[in-house]
Amino acid sequence: MNKILTFFKKETVLCVALILAALSMFIVPPDRDYLEYIDFRTLAILFCLMCVMAGLQKIGVFNRIAKKLLNRAKSGSGLILTLVLLCFFFSMLITNDVALITFVPFTFIVLGMLGGEFKERLLLSVVVLQTIAANLGSMLTPIGNPQNLYLYGRAGLSVGGFLLLMLPYTALSLALLVVFCLVQGRACPRFSKLEDEPSQENSTDGKKAVYRLWLYLALFLLCLFAVGHILPWQAVFFAVFVIIFAADRHILLKVDYSLLFTFVGFFVFIGNVGRIPAFRTFLQSIIAGREVYTAIIASQVISNVPAALLLSGFTENTAGLIVGTNLGGLGTLIASMASLISYKSVAKEAAERKGRYIALFTVANVGFLAALIFMNMLMNSVS
Repeated sequence: MNKILTFFKKETVLCVALILAALSMFIVPPDRDYLEYIDFRTLAILFCLMCVMAGLQKIGVFNRIAKKLLNRAKSGSGLILTLVLLCFFFSMLITNDVALITFVPFTFIVLGMLGGEFKERLLLSVVVLQTIAANLGSMLTPIGNPQNLYLYGRAGLSVGGFLLLMLPYTALSLALLVVFCLVQGRACPRFSKLEDEPSQENSTDGKKAVYRLWLYLALFLLCLFAVGHILPWQAVFFAVFVIIFAADRHILLKVDYSLLFTFVGFFVFIGNVGRIPAFRTFLQSIIAGREVYTAIIASQVISNVPAALLLSGFTENTAGLIVGTNLGGLGTLIASMASLISYKSVAKEAAERKGRYIALFTVANVGFLAALIFMNMLMNSVS
């Protein structure tokens, strides 16, 4: 029983998705239509992207880029701006989860170089800004986070159309982040350059790392071709799986399979509920014309990925859901599951300050969310 409770706490969203799917099966018994529920294209591309990002992270690509950029910073403001914008811009390509997994622990090291007093003063605010930056930067591209990849496939938008849809919100987010970083940077001293760690690799290992870098970059390009409908997703999935299995099969263990099964659970639940006329009509009446705000509110309770999956079955206004679920990633700690990555890192690094982090996180998120909602209202009034 303890193992079951532990698993439920660790994978709450997955368990809820599977329970809802199972309950819905009693109302709509399994049949051939079940296969039509599942968006295999989204699952396949998401799997490929997770494999590629795990491979690039394993060989330390992101940390090396971060060190080179940080060594160009000339002031405290520049340092904080670099730490935050690394999350903002990298999340557009490597997803918000991977950006936070990579750069938040790296931030602890960098701030530690400033001394205990400054680390104490800046740690919480910088990590909060990094978390916001990762969630907001990721909203610009179809591959920035899982719900974007799914909704992009449903919306029938071109890549350019998706970028234009989210560009105003991303631009405002960047401007706000820069202002907050500059304010925070005033309390930061000058710092020494980050020295590269002595390499433990021999020439053979170095060649292998270079080989894997080019391999994963090539696979990432294939993934982008699949996202842009240039190559069939089936061929890309097969190529990525076979190549990684042959070249670095341990990467397959790094994939977040719980996220993939969460998608499957919600696909089944949404498909079954959609076949219940009364319930479908009721949900459509609630969502119709209020997609953005319904998605924002739903995200605060169940997080933005499940909100996107759930609401997408009951509206044709997918563009509204794209905006709503991306803005909805701000707010509560669970509005975006990526935010929990930062929280867990802070809880491990400074356990006694968890409560203060949550308070600061909530205030900052609500402020950014209010600004973006205001922009949405202005854009709607103009159009």
